[in-house]
Amino acid sequence: MTRTVLGHEVRRVEDPGLVTGAARFVGDLDREGMLHAVFVRSTVAHGQLRAVDVTDAAKLPDVVTVLTARDLDLPAQGAANLGALARPLLALDRVRFAGEPVAVVVARSPTAATDAAEAVVVAVDPLPVVLDPLEAARDGAPLLFPEHGTNIAGGRHHDGDDDLFAGDDIVVTAELRHQRIAPVPLEPNGVLAVPEADGSLTLWASTQSVFGVRDEVCAALGLPPERLRVRAPSVGGGFGAKGGTYVEQIVVAAIALRLGAPVRWVETRTENLLNMTHGRAQVHAITVGARRDGTLGGLRVRGWADVGAYPLRGSFIPLVTRFMSAGVYRWRAHDYSSIAVVTNATPTGPYRGAGRPEAAALCERAVDLVAAELGMDPADVRRRNFPAPSEFPFTTATGAAYDTGDYAGALDRALELAGYDALRAEQRARRDDPAEDLLGIGIGCYVETSGLGSEFGAVSVQDDGQVVVTSGSVPHGQGHETMWAQIASAVLGVPFEDVRVVHSDTGRVDHGTGTFGSRSLQLAGSAVLRASEEVLLQARTLAADLLEAAVEDVVVLDGGRVGVAGVPATALSWQDLAAAAAERGQSLEHATDFTQEGTFPFGCHVAVVEIDRETGQVTIRDLVAVDDCGTVINPLLATGQVHGGLAQGIAQILFEEVRYDDGGNPLTATLLDYAVPSAADLPSFRTDHTVTPTPRNPVGAKGIGESGTTGSVSAVWNAVVDALAPFGIRHLDPPFTAMRVWQAMQAARSG
Repeated sequence: MTRTVLGHEVRRVEDPGLVTGAARFVGDLDREGMLHAVFVRSTVAHGQLRAVDVTDAAKLPDVVTVLTARDLDLPAQGAANLGALARPLLALDRVRFAGEPVAVVVARSPTAATDAAEAVVVAVDPLPVVLDPLEAARDGAPLLFPEHGTNIAGGRHHDGDDDLFAGDDIVVTAELRHQRIAPVPLEPNGVLAVPEADGSLTLWASTQSVFGVRDEVCAALGLPPERLRVRAPSVGGGFGAKGGTYVEQIVVAAIALRLGAPVRWVETRTENLLNMTHGRAQVHAITVGARRDGTLGGLRVRGWADVGAYPLRGSFIPLVTRFMSAGVYRWRAHDYSSIAVVTNATPTGPYRGAGRPEAAALCERAVDLVAAELGMDPADVRRRNFPAPSEFPFTTATGAAYDTGDYAGALDRALELAGYDALRAEQRARRDDPAEDLLGIGIGCYVETSGLGSEFGAVSVQDDGQVVVTSGSVPHGQGHETMWAQIASAVLGVPFEDVRVVHSDTGRVDHGTGTFGSRSLQLAGSAVLRASEEVLLQARTLAADLLEAAVEDVVVLDGGRVGVAGVPATALSWQDLAAAAAERGQSLEHATDFTQEGTFPFGCHVAVVEIDRETGQVTIRDLVAVDDCGTVINPLLATGQVHGGLAQGIAQILFEEVRYDDGGNPLTATLLDYAVPSAADLPSFRTDHTVTPTPRNPVGAKGIGESGTTGSVSAVWNAVVDALAPFGIRHLDPPFTAMRVWQAMQAARSG
C-alpha cells in the first residue's frame, strides 16, 4: 500500500484478528498457576448484612481462599470525595442493590470457585426498597445511607421564575422518563492480575482507560504507580460503561498481591446485566412556552437522575444534560435544575452519549409539543428557532460555547433525503383509512459536546525506517490503529503498513486519558498529527543539511523519500535519515499533548415508523441520519460509528429496559428477558454528512461516536408519538413495546 490520504477510506487493520478469532480478550489470557475469582452477590436489594458464613465454602476441593470485606480491609471506593456515600469494595454492614458483591471465592478452577460461591451463606435482614427517583427524593422515603440523612446525592431544585413565560402565547408541559438501560457490551467485564518477579503487578483489564484504572488501584492498595502496569488487550465494547474502575478490579489486584499468584475474574452475562453500570435513568418535568408564530420562549426543566445505589459515576451525567439542555435552539428564557438520587438499583454511569441524548430528547419533545399545540409543522418550528451560521460561536444560557454550526442545512438535507413532503401526504391519506397501519414521522435535531480535555501522542522513526505511533487513547472498537497510522502515513509519506501503533499499556505509553465522550480523533488524533508534523520538520531540517539545500525546498517525494523538490535522485529514505540522525546523537521523534476546550457536533435524523393499529407493533420503515462531525478523516470509520450509534438509540426507544419488581429483584437478568435487538429488528440506515469544520483543532474534526444515538433517540421517539396523534396522544414514554403502545391506544379509545 502507498501513502494514505486524509479524507479517504482506509480499511480497518483491526478487523482480521477480530473476525478470525486471533484477537485476545481478558477471558482468553492464561498464566501458569492462575487462580480464578468468583464473587458472591447479594440476592436482596436492600438490607442489613448480618453475617457472611464462608466456613463450608472454604473447605471445598480446590478452594484457595474465601474473603469478605473485613478480611480485605481496604478503603471504600470514592471515600475521599463521597464521604458517607462511598462504596465498600465488598458490602460491609448493608447491601443496597441486588447483585452487590459481599464476598469473593478464589479457587484453582472456575468450576470450583462457582461451586464454593454457592456454598457461602449470606444472612440479610431485609429493609424497605425504593426504586423510583422521585419517590426516593421525597421526605420519609427509605434511606440507603441513614447517616447521610437523605437520598439526594447532589444538586438541588431551585425555585422557578414566575416571569419565565411572560409574553408566551402558549405553555405546554410533559414528564419525560428515560428508562434505565444496560450497556450489554459483547465482552463482559474482566481482569487478570499477575504478580511479577520484581515485586510489581501487571493488571490486564477490559477498560477504556488504563491510566484511570492504574491510578485508582494504586490509591486503593497504597502502591506507587511504577509498581503497577495496566494493560488492555482487545476490548469487546464499552460504550462508556468500561470507562471507570470496578470494585472487582481492585479486589482481584489485592488478592493477587496477597497470594503471590495470578488471579483472573471474568463476568458472566447475568453478572454483567446486574453489575455493570446502567445508563440513562433520568426523569424530566418540562414546561415550554412559545408564541403563536412558533417562536420558542421559555424552557423550564426539573430533573431527577437515578444514580443507583452508589453515586460514583452517575452523578456528573445530569450536569452534562443541563449543559446541553438548550439544544439547537435560541430560547428567550431558560431554567434548568436537577438532583441526583440514590435508589436500590445498580449504580448508573456513562452510556453512549452520557447525558446528551437526554438533553436532545427533552428539547425535541418540547418542540414537537409546541408544534402540536399550535398546529404547525414540526420542521417549520425548528427552522424558525435555529441560530444562523453567522451567529457562531454561539453561547447558550447554560454557558455552552458552540463552535460552528449550520443546523438548518442539516435539517434540510435530512428532510430532502427522507422525502418529507411526500411522507406527510402519505400520512394524511393513511389516517383516513382504518385498514392502514399508522404512519409516524419524527425529526430529531441535536447538538452534543465532545472532545473536552487533552490526550497524549508520540511519533518516532525506527532504525529500519518504520514509524511507531504511541497514543494515550484506549480503543475498544473505534479503529484507532487504523486512524493513527493513516494520519502518520499521510503526513510523513511512509507506507501505511510501515506504521505501528502502540496503545493501552501504562508500561509503554508515558501517560494518557483514555477513550470516551467522542474525544479520540480530536485530541489523540490531533496529538498524532502535531507529533508527525514535528518529526517531518526534523527530517526536512536534517535532509537539508545533508543535501546542502534550504529547508523550505525539502519535501516528501513520491515513494516516501525526503529530498529537494524536483530532484528525486538525491532523496533520502527514512532509514537513511534515521541512521544519519543516530550518527549525530539525535533521533527523529516527538511527543506532545493536545488540549482543547471542546467542540459541538450536530445533525438531524428523520425516522419513519409504522404501527399496527390492532397489535401496537412498531416497525421502523426508514431512518435518515445527517450528521456533521466537521472534517471527516476516514469516511468508512465515521459511517461505522454512526451505524453503531443508531442501533443503540433505536434499541433504547423500542426494545430495551432494565426492570425490577417492587422488592428490587431484577426481572431482566438474562438476554432472554432483556431485549437487545438483532440486525433483523433494525432498518437499513441511510446516512449522509454535512461538513462544518471546527477551528478548535488542527484536524478540523468534531466527535462522531455518539451522534447516531443522540439523534436517533429523539427522532424515533417523536415518530412513534406522531403516529399516535390520531388517538389524541401527545406524549408517551419509551420503550415502545407492542404492549405499551397497544395499551396507550386502548386507553385513548376508552377515553
